[in-house]
Amino acid sequence: MTDLKTNEGLRILRNNYVGHLAFIAQNKPFTIPITYYFDSKDNSIISYSGNGHKIEAMRKNHFVSLQVDEVQSVHNWESVLVHGIFEELNGDDAKKKLHLFADGIKSIIHSKERKEVEFINEFSSKRYSGEHSIVYRINILEITGKRKET
Repeated sequence: MTDLKTNEGLRILRNNYVGHLAFIAQNKPFTIPITYYFDSKDNSIISYSGNGHKIEAMRKNHFVSLQVDEVQSVHNWESVLVHGIFEELNGDDAKKKLHLFADGIKSIIHSKERKEVEFINEFSSKRYSGEHSIVYRINILEITGKRKET
């Protein structure tokens, strides 16, 4: 196994849109899959969610991590881990970032999977309904990664 360089970790973040978000709730670690978009201009991860367990936990403890991988086989994979701080977005900021999120993921899907998607619910399990969804970003503090090739 070898360490990834920062630019290799950024490439993995840029080229994917599903990762595993880790957060602490009730003094226990939780990890769940999320749809995300890497905003290279802000060096942050953008996502959204309904107001529930995950959001409440991140409001209490802002420190989170996101793990994203590209796996060809058990002997050929790359994985990046982002450590960051949760920030809830509101108003125009939330709308702009949600638009960036949707357009960015559509572009990744078109490029990687050769599919056209029109609506956010085609690539995300949550529906954005305005007042019931929370748009958030993870401000990146550190990026590390590993690669295994045999």
